[in-house]
Amino acid sequence: MMTLERLMGDRFGRYSKSIIQERALPDIRDGLKPVQRRILFAMNKDGNTYDKGFRKSAKSVGNVMGNFHPHGDSSIYEALVRLSQDWKLREPLVEMHGNNGSMDGDPAAAMRYTEARLSKIAGLMLQDIDKDTVEMTLNFDDTEKEPTVLPARIPNLLVNGATGISAGYATEIPTHNLGEVFDALIYLLNHPDASLDKLMEFVPGPDFPTGGIIQGLDGIRKAYQTGRGRVVVRARTKIENLRGGRQQITVTEIPYEVNKAQLVKRINDLRLAKKVEGISEARDETDRSGLRIAIELKRGANAQGILNYLLKNTDLQINYNFNMVAIDDQRPMRVGLKHILTSYLNFQKDIIRRRTQFNLNKAQRRLHIVEGLIKALSILDQVIKTIRASKNRKDAKQNLVDQYSFTEDQAEAIVTLQLYRLTNTDVTELQKEEANLNKQISEFTLILNDDNELSKVLRSEMTKIKKEFGNPRRTTIQNHVDKLKIDTKVTVAKEDVVLLVSHAGYIKRSSLRSFKASSIDENGLREDDYPLLIQQTNTLAHLFMFTNLGNVIYRPIHEIADVRWKDTGEHISQTIGLAENEEIIKAMVFDNLKRPGTFLMGTNDGQIKQSSFADYKPGSRYKSHASTGIKLKNADSRLVSVDYYEPRDQNQSLMVVSHEGYAVRFDIAEVPTTGLRTSGVRAINLKDDDYAVDYVIVNEGDDLALVTQRGAFKEMAASDLAIGARARRGELVIHRLKNHPHKIVDFLAFSSDSTETLEIITDRPAFQDVAVTDHHLGSAKSNGTFVVDTDTQGTPVKIRHKFGAILAVTND
Repeated sequence: MMTLERLMGDRFGRYSKSIIQERALPDIRDGLKPVQRRILFAMNKDGNTYDKGFRKSAKSVGNVMGNFHPHGDSSIYEALVRLSQDWKLREPLVEMHGNNGSMDGDPAAAMRYTEARLSKIAGLMLQDIDKDTVEMTLNFDDTEKEPTVLPARIPNLLVNGATGISAGYATEIPTHNLGEVFDALIYLLNHPDASLDKLMEFVPGPDFPTGGIIQGLDGIRKAYQTGRGRVVVRARTKIENLRGGRQQITVTEIPYEVNKAQLVKRINDLRLAKKVEGISEARDETDRSGLRIAIELKRGANAQGILNYLLKNTDLQINYNFNMVAIDDQRPMRVGLKHILTSYLNFQKDIIRRRTQFNLNKAQRRLHIVEGLIKALSILDQVIKTIRASKNRKDAKQNLVDQYSFTEDQAEAIVTLQLYRLTNTDVTELQKEEANLNKQISEFTLILNDDNELSKVLRSEMTKIKKEFGNPRRTTIQNHVDKLKIDTKVTVAKEDVVLLVSHAGYIKRSSLRSFKASSIDENGLREDDYPLLIQQTNTLAHLFMFTNLGNVIYRPIHEIADVRWKDTGEHISQTIGLAENEEIIKAMVFDNLKRPGTFLMGTNDGQIKQSSFADYKPGSRYKSHASTGIKLKNADSRLVSVDYYEPRDQNQSLMVVSHEGYAVRFDIAEVPTTGLRTSGVRAINLKDDDYAVDYVIVNEGDDLALVTQRGAFKEMAASDLAIGARARRGELVIHRLKNHPHKIVDFLAFSSDSTETLEIITDRPAFQDVAVTDHHLGSAKSNGTFVVDTDTQGTPVKIRHKFGAILAVTND
């Protein structure tokens, strides 16, 4: 009694063995799966060859199913159809009349409509099968014999490739050029120790029936060495000029086994979904003259950029994975190029040996008969007399054996001899035949006894086949895989938009039309939220957002949710998780990612850092991960200020002001440029209970606007503070009161000739406008004038330039 586990293991093992050997994987010798071998054998046996007329496919399928392959007729017919498809096989083994499918994935017509016969090259697969060259075995019902392998005088496994999936194994062997494979075989026959690199001089890579371009010589070499490897296969394309200054991408060859109709549909789907800009139409212009796909572009479109996008996002370029598994000595093996070629040569030598032995036996039997006939003709009168004296045919044969020492076979030949052959000329013919047979026998014997002679025969036959059936390579091989760079302008239509980033972390973009249809305050934000940035920009620009914990979040503008101005937009946490105490403090827009400047970052603990803009170029994971902008020194440290800085002609300096009212002004050149994960240098020397509130770039002639926690607003000239060294305690910019002293919450710089309105934001939030022209410049020791009623409006937390009619100018 067996356990269920053992029983299942045993049954599944047998089933797997059957699938692997009898269904899905090709034999390394003839490159055929059993169904293909049976189709070719049955059609050949039926006389359905290239030199005779076509026959109904249904008849061939019926023969195969009834005699050799007890499976469904559809699977047999599908295999027959594939053998005839010149876009699947490099050298089709079946010729078919009627609809045998197409590169668009159309199925073939039903087998009652199509007609088929073996192709001329398929004759070579079966040549000499009647000369005992291969093992024959009984079919499924023991009524006929079928071959276990075909003589395969062409290296079909490499030439036509194979694809299949079985239990635990799959195979993917590409097609190759027949002439190149024969050149490699001939070289290997002469040099059995040939290296893989030498063989690859003859077989540089696959040669697909559909042509195309293969990139990646390393992948081919790895595949030929180990049986596994990956290459890139891309379509053959060219960019043509049309009338009216427009261009067109024309595709004349597509990658192997790509469905052409689906490819054209995919290109049109990308166009309709506006994933790619600049395509006006993609159409299939394939006709009898060959494959052709026309991708018509709009005027001024970037043809190379669009082509690169299509190569990356459609099957105009695919990855082809080699997985060269074949049945070798009844076992599935992953094999390399040299293994396949060596196995084929050994098999062909065996075929020639068996064929030669068959011919030798036949020649020896005939020589024996000829010798008997010559002997009989030399004693003709006695032979005739003996035959006439005999009772019957059997007696005549026995008498010839007894009286003249003829053998049984010779006696049979003599008694069946026709009278007209008893002429002198026939004796001469027999003597000629005897000499010829002796010559053949010596040749056959030499081939069987001398390996060099055998190799000479094989070499000669392979050269002859190559000469007759060899044809030029269709697929181009390039050493390296081209990196596809895709310009955003190809995938995104340039459109002017208004961008909003809010204090609470909401971001959105709206069309100018939607923005102008509403007031600027109808922005869809909650009452306790307000905009950090409102800016007119375009879909090709880039947004950088900085958080108080020193992180940088990047978004291309075109990826930001496009909503009405009255809608809230998306929250940044939908894609990037923020910490509980993390908030956005600054948002900036840039037209491109190749800016020469730096980011200046200041923290509340008095550190200032300068890092190159180029260091902040987004990585591949920007959609779901923030990157580090500054390394904070301790758990309580916060980033309070970020500015983009490019040195101008006029003198610029950096000013930092602390909560207690100390200010330090120094040259920006004093701040070294460092990498991302650095903390920067000391900007201001703070007391233990003090902290920096903001850092501002100041131009010569600027004025400063400061706001205190008590709601006081003060203007002073920046020049009141001399430029000195950084890391000082600094100078007081407010008057110290003993009771309820003023503390600075924020400040900014503005041009001394400005007439703008500034905006103070409180913690509620409430908003208080302040016109700079309404206030006079104070001294460093004054406290300004009260502009915010803290009882009704809340405590001021921020002062900023008020958003204009439309709006801040894009950084350019």
